[in-house]
Amino acid sequence: MDENKVNEFLGQVVTDLAATEAAGSIVVGHRLGLYRALAQGPVTPAGFAERTGNAERYLTEWLRGQAAGGYAVYDPATGEYSLTPEQAFCLADVDGPNVPGAFLLALGMLRAEPRVTEAFRTGAGIGWHEQHEDVFAGCDAFYRPGYVAALVPAWIPALDGVADRLAAGGRVADVGCGFGASSVLMAEAFPRATVVGSDYHAASVEAARKRAADAGVGDRVTFEVATAQSFTGSGYDLVTMFDCLHDLGDPVGAARRVREALTPDGTWLIVEPNAGTVGEVNPVARAYYSGSTFMCVPNALSQPGGQALGAQAGEAAIRRVAEEAGFTRFRRIAETPFNLVFEVRP
Repeated sequence: MDENKVNEFLGQVVTDLAATEAAGSIVVGHRLGLYRALAQGPVTPAGFAERTGNAERYLTEWLRGQAAGGYAVYDPATGEYSLTPEQAFCLADVDGPNVPGAFLLALGMLRAEPRVTEAFRTGAGIGWHEQHEDVFAGCDAFYRPGYVAALVPAWIPALDGVADRLAAGGRVADVGCGFGASSVLMAEAFPRATVVGSDYHAASVEAARKRAADAGVGDRVTFEVATAQSFTGSGYDLVTMFDCLHDLGDPVGAARRVREALTPDGTWLIVEPNAGTVGEVNPVARAYYSGSTFMCVPNALSQPGGQALGAQAGEAAIRRVAEEAGFTRFRRIAETPFNLVFEVRP
């Protein structure tokens, strides 16, 4: 055994342990609006207490931890803490990467650890609706910035003829819509289009309806509680599935329903995690595998069908699902560090 390699690995462990424990403080900062308050300018702990209305002693420890982790900057000359513009964009701007939302998702999913541990022994599933409520809010917060950055500016324009059809008043089915972020974005970008969002989780559908109403698009965006195999309607120009196909126990059945619902020349847009190659040391893949172990695979195993693609499914598996459902055209149209994006047509 190489002692240097042991110490090197233990260094990695300490980094991981520190990050795991820090997740709680990040979520505290998210819930209390501390990052937004810190983005207002440099401040001492006493001043931060006045600014936020929270207890100085807790804030002092929180600020020290943020600086230790590189999530804030400390000036020893003034005793003040602050955020760089880049940190503020990632931590405090709801239209930025919204990093705290990812940690909200992570802590939410870890609440299921006892049930997941038992599921390893039994092989049983755990439905999405059985997860902690922070999972739903955190998932929306984690994925929405990517959709804001790419869905309308890049992904839809890359689809053959779809942007023109939506601009002319096309019909969209957004399957597995969650809190409706993608549904609302498409409706805002294409004022003549209509969007029907669906999700089997009733509480998410309720949140999606509120989001659409708040955005002023409730007259063109409707939502229903339905599975990916049972969403209603037909004659859709576009069916979308954002980061959800791999969660299904019967993805082929869902794909067949999509094919039935599309017009003969319609398009299925699939956005899936970009998890990388199996065995590759990759932080994005590691995050996705952990999420898949706690959320995606348990959800799929809770549903009829018996399949569990997992977040690491990859292009080949998604292509096989589409081909088995009768689709004949499949191409990758985009790739980001977090997502693979596919255009599928009959």
